[in-house]
Amino acid sequence: MSRFGEVDDQYDPHELEQRVFEYWDDVDAYEQTVEHRSDGKSFFFVDGPPYTSGSAHMGTTWNKSLKDVYLRFLRMQGYDVTDRPGYDMHGLPIETRVEERLGFENKQDIEEFGEENFIQECKDYADEQLEGLQEDFQDFGVWMDWDDPYRTVEPEYMEAAWWGFSKAADRGLVEKGHRSISQCPRCETAIANNEVEYEDVEDPSVYVTFDLEDREGQLVVWTTTPWTIPANTFVAVDEDGDYVGVRAEKDGEEELLYVAEAKHESVLREGRYDDYEVVEELSGADLLGWAYEHPLAEEVPDHVDAEGGVRGLRGRLRRYRRRRYRARPLRARPR
Repeated sequence: MSRFGEVDDQYDPHELEQRVFEYWDDVDAYEQTVEHRSDGKSFFFVDGPPYTSGSAHMGTTWNKSLKDVYLRFLRMQGYDVTDRPGYDMHGLPIETRVEERLGFENKQDIEEFGEENFIQECKDYADEQLEGLQEDFQDFGVWMDWDDPYRTVEPEYMEAAWWGFSKAADRGLVEKGHRSISQCPRCETAIANNEVEYEDVEDPSVYVTFDLEDREGQLVVWTTTPWTIPANTFVAVDEDGDYVGVRAEKDGEEELLYVAEAKHESVLREGRYDDYEVVEELSGADLLGWAYEHPLAEEVPDHVDAEGGVRGLRGRLRRYRRRRYRARPLRARPR
């Protein structure tokens, strides 16, 4: 006689899932676990809230499953775990879905519909999606306090956020400043860095030569923004970089060009020069202070300076200090 019961040769995951859920409900498994650890050391868990902008997907499923495993482990270690789930019910993801549902294409459509009406539509949509997410997460078998989730749309939550911000300001932890931010061209609102999607595109670029003032030769400058050249007052140079002077020939004419050493071959190839010879090697520091004539000096009129004198366009080479910036600078790469 076998010590084990018969095992069905067919596995029905839905039937098994239902039996497990029914057993948990019959014995109040979650509630008993919480009560059993109520005297343990406290562990406060903050649930990073998903947007109520649609059904659960692979990312939210994985997220909640990992949290569930970890919280169960903590309870096995004897911790009294606060496991209140939450939902982010504000923001563009919800507004965008409502715009799609209403067939809106721009802000004008929202204004014609009425801002208050649109806000109410967003609230109703968020509540509808919250109910679906609650069911999804419980179907995953996740143990959390599903009877009392926090909702960012509640006035008490928003008031608490403002209160926390005011306390930080009172302690001198808030500063006012300026920074460049990304903006959505469609809805005309700021977007977070992690919402920005990048793709490689071909960017038109041009090479421009600047005639040097006190010496023979020309600086070769690469830019993707040629429309800024009229306002140009200096050329940035990496004082730690290597540069070369190149005598290059094209169509029977010879030019002396100064260009970055690492790029001189590709630059001359782009310029379709017939032949060239490196005649000088310099560091970026050697170039500092060189004066040049503005390439559009004849096209841009002279202007009056602060002392009443008339000035034309000219410029100098200035340092490009990498160590001044926290972010790693991008280097222009000629195509």
